Amino acid sequence: MLYLTADKFPVFVPFGVIGFYRYLWFLIRVAASMAYRPVPLPINPTYIAAEDVTIIVPTIDAGEEFKQAARSWLVGKPKEIIIITEEKMKGPLQELADAVDPSRIRVLTVPFANKRLQMVHGIRNTTTDIICFADDDAIWPPKMLPYILAPFEDQKVGGVGTSQRVQPVGDSMTVWEVLAAFRLTIRNIEISASTHIDGGVPCLSGRTAAYRTIILKDPEFIHGFTNDLWLNKYHLNSGDDKFLTRWMVSHGWSTYIQCCYDSELLSTMKPNWRFLLQVLRWTRNTWRSDLRSLFMERHVWTSHPYCAYTMVDKLFNPFTLLVGPVLVTYLCVKAAKGDYHLAVWKIVLSYMAWLTVTRTLKLLPHLWKRPQDIIHVPAFIAFGYYFAIMKLYALFTLHEVGWGTRAGIGDATQALNALNAQNAPGSAQEKPYDPEAANYAGQQRR
Repeated sequence: MLYLTADKFPVFVPFGVIGFYRYLWFLIRVAASMAYRPVPLPINPTYIAAEDVTIIVPTIDAGEEFKQAARSWLVGKPKEIIIITEEKMKGPLQELADAVDPSRIRVLTVPFANKRLQMVHGIRNTTTDIICFADDDAIWPPKMLPYILAPFEDQKVGGVGTSQRVQPVGDSMTVWEVLAAFRLTIRNIEISASTHIDGGVPCLSGRTAAYRTIILKDPEFIHGFTNDLWLNKYHLNSGDDKFLTRWMVSHGWSTYIQCCYDSELLSTMKPNWRFLLQVLRWTRNTWRSDLRSLFMERHVWTSHPYCAYTMVDKLFNPFTLLVGPVLVTYLCVKAAKGDYHLAVWKIVLSYMAWLTVTRTLKLLPHLWKRPQDIIHVPAFIAFGYYFAIMKLYALFTLHEVGWGTRAGIGDATQALNALNAQNAPGSAQEKPYDPEAANYAGQQRR
């Protein structure tokens, strides 16, 4: 790269500084991730899964993969699994539940499909101390629940998340699934590093995360969660995990990520181009949530300054990432006019070699486990630039609040009104939760 800028070196110094800065912080994250340690299993745990854990699964289209996921959850012996779906899907979901374990899996319904309202309906029907949300395809390792419960020994911890890796839909991973796996590897490094440095995390992923029930039963939380408006106009349905994470921070609760083999869930990703729609939805949610955290709520600046830094860094990431192609294009134009010391092909080849080496280094933790995925590094490089452009597009379309990859998701306000009517006083579905009794039971087990 120095050879490329030989005749105009001073002009490119600022951009070299940008590159040095980004890779310096990448090495810091890697070092912090290596220093990170998960909370070990306690000898005498306060919380016992069979008495204290309810798993809530909001879904509208669970298939046969649900059976494998549910059986993996039941290995940890939770007290109950509650599936919440829309009314027209109760029959198929009840059949799936009965095929796994009808004694420990209960199916509830809401009038219309809406993930947040499904989650709230599950919360209202929970009687245990800990709620664990899970996607209907999240496959857990055998020791997942004990590891999730371990951080709750600290009474200041309100939410716990885990690391993840991709479960292929077919016999082998498609290029889309490999791209998702690359992203999860980088994310696992980032969340373990931020947890180690200041205890913060940008998001407790909704694929699997656990919370204290007393936090989620709070009427203030339920109202805010189900009446979450962007720009006081657009009713949000997705982004539930971002809201939950911000609530922990703004209300003084600590969070923790259990990032180790025994707490690493397997999850499927879209094995085709629809993966891009997932990424677009996640990106919009990240923009909305991070802007709120940094500039509206602002609690993260004092409680988790390193986490706040990572959010700011991601705001500028698409701009800094696109600097490279812009400069290379500028050099190619000069070279085509004969005003540069290198031919166009040499400029392009040098730049591609630089990208391949640096991006491969970033992916080494993944390639160490799956070396066969090295053939997809060029796709990862191309996806990175596509993602930078898509992130800018997402910024200017934050008013788009649709799910993108799920059919049947209707108007959030209509769904909320219907659910409130269903949960009117005297509803037969709702179970009371007594936090004092639950707390007493926990103290007795100590």
